[in-house]
This record gives sequence, C-alpha cells and structure tokens, in this order.
Amino acid sequence: MRWLLIVLVAWAGSANAASTTLLIMGDSLSAAYGIERQAGWVNLLSERLNDDVEVINASISGETTAGGATRLPELLGQHDPDIVLLELGGNDGLRGLPPLQMRANLSDMIEASQRAGAKVLLLGIRVPPNYGQAYATAFHNVYRELSDQYDVPLVPFLLDGIALDEGLMQDDGIHPTAEAQDMILDNVWPTLKMLLSKQSANVAKQ
Repeated sequence: MRWLLIVLVAWAGSANAASTTLLIMGDSLSAAYGIERQAGWVNLLSERLNDDVEVINASISGETTAGGATRLPELLGQHDPDIVLLELGGNDGLRGLPPLQMRANLSDMIEASQRAGAKVLLLGIRVPPNYGQAYATAFHNVYRELSDQYDVPLVPFLLDGIALDEGLMQDDGIHPTAEAQDMILDNVWPTLKMLLSKQSANVAKQ
C-alpha cells in the first residue's frame, strides 16, 4: 500500500508539472523597465499560455550579450528549458560595442542552448540612426546572419510599430510604455506559437 501511495504521488506530481519550459534571456525590454512588472510583455505571455507551459524570465535591465552568455549555462542546467528566447544586443548597441563581439556572444548562447536540447528564438533589436548607417546595418544584420547560420527562427525587430511612435515610448525614448506591451507580444507571438506547436507535437510522440 505504501508503495502504491508513492507511485500515485509521483504520478500526480508529473501530471501537474509543466510539459514545456520557456527561458527568456533579455534586457530591460523584457524586464518591464519603468512599468509594473505584471504589465510587461513576458508576464502577458505567461497569461496567454496554457498551464502546461512555464515561463522563466531571466531578463535583467542593462544586460549585454556578454553578461547573458556568462549567465546562460547555469540557467540551462537549472531550468532545462525546451525553448530559449534570446532578446539581447540592445545594450551592446547603445554602448557602441563591436557587432562582431555581439555576434560571438549570441553564437555562444545559441550553441549552448542547442547543446542542452533547447530550441532557440532570436528577438532582433535595432539601434537609432544617429549611430551611423554602417554601424546600424552591421548591427541589425547580426540577427539575420545568426538565424541563417544556426537555422533558428527570428523576429526581425521586437519593437516593430512601436519604436518610432512617441506615444508608445517612455520619456527616455528607449523603453516602451505599458500600453505598448501587448504590441510587443503580438510581434513575438506568431513565431513563438509555431515553436510551441512543434514542441507539443514532439511531446505527444514521446
């Protein structure tokens, strides 16, 4: 009887556990900077998803790709995610760091995620035009090149339809308002939904 009880408890625990885990590696754009955390797009994503999908938001305001690459291995081991969303690079751009350095860091993160068995979704960022056309182009191209190299899906610009609308940006001109968070999620959702569907199909086959 005791053995049966242990089995039933273990079964109940596995039944209640999330079948899919998402890990968000981002900066202030995903850490709800300047707004209530529950209003951020990552929290809105959690609310949109079913209970069998767990969202781990490991985003930190001010994070660079170098910082993300340093933190990621431990997070992969801790959470064993099925999908990793990489939303990093904005702070590299604001600091004028070399795009090749950013690319190397993101490459490390993609490779580490794939070795851990996780799918990767890249969320692209753009820098303001005052950084110069050559730098802006090289910066933006990093995301497309990595998407092609590693065959990972890409959202070309996380703030598409938002960044140039002053009414949707905070006074600093960098961070979106609470009203813009639904739009950010809508930019991410179609591509993420595709990954989630594939993940659900893989789980069903097991």
